Amino acid sequence: MRRDSMDDLATFAVVAREKSFTKAAAQLGVSPSALSQSIRLLEERLGIRLLSRTTRSVSATEAGQRLLATILPRFDEIRAELAQLSSYRDRPAGTIRLTASEYAAERLLWPKLAPVLRRYPDISLEISVDQGFRDIAAEGFDAGVRLGESVEKDMIAIRISPDARMVAVAAPEYFSTNPPPLTPKDLTAHRCINLRLVTARALYAWEFQKGAEVVRARVEGQLTFNSVNAILQATLDGFGIGFLPEDLVTPHIASGSLVQALDDWCQPFPGLHLYYPSRRQTSPAFRVIIDALRTQG
Repeated sequence: MRRDSMDDLATFAVVAREKSFTKAAAQLGVSPSALSQSIRLLEERLGIRLLSRTTRSVSATEAGQRLLATILPRFDEIRAELAQLSSYRDRPAGTIRLTASEYAAERLLWPKLAPVLRRYPDISLEISVDQGFRDIAAEGFDAGVRLGESVEKDMIAIRISPDARMVAVAAPEYFSTNPPPLTPKDLTAHRCINLRLVTARALYAWEFQKGAEVVRARVEGQLTFNSVNAILQATLDGFGIGFLPEDLVTPHIASGSLVQALDDWCQPFPGLHLYYPSRRQTSPAFRVIIDALRTQG
């Protein structure tokens, strides 16, 4: 097909969508009369009336509707592909959308990605903080960050942190009046600070293991948060036992502001992974993010 025919098809799509020569002309930066002439020539070449015109309105004929339904998806594909061509520029560019827990976003993603964003100002980053899994493909995310043991099999998973532990801790003043638990079952006698998983609409079950024995403890207490930072603060303030990432509480244990309990029941588990669909094509911008987050060694 000649180039002018392709141009006329694009012109026809705008007129049919806007249902107005005047509005379409404003979008395309041409005069309404020139636009009308282009459509007339297209109709003459095809030998089919594509638009019904009256003094008040413009609408697609049945043939015009069929043509519009055929070409619009193709034009959308072309526009999307043209947008992807930006990935071949010398400097990686584009928007990368990630979903991660609050802990992962603050303790892992931001420290590693802040220097990258300074180095590559054409990369835009959006981080959506939530505690549960998201359908990253359906919701337009490039990737998610979750524990390795939780990543689905059809996803590519790249380790971005070492193995980790969740540990039970409380302030010294709390344990001064409430003897520390010796087994997970002892937690039923304690005030515990719960974590609400907003996406799953459930409370997080504290997971313990000693040898072959595995315990998932459902705890109770006065306070429930959907933020590990809030749980940490309430624990420091003596409101009960918190179950928190070890690296988050290590400085407080070292300073004596928190005391650890059930250490022999708190086993390491696979660390955080960046996951994304195996069919996803990685743009230069996304590869920069992967390389920055990937655990070395």
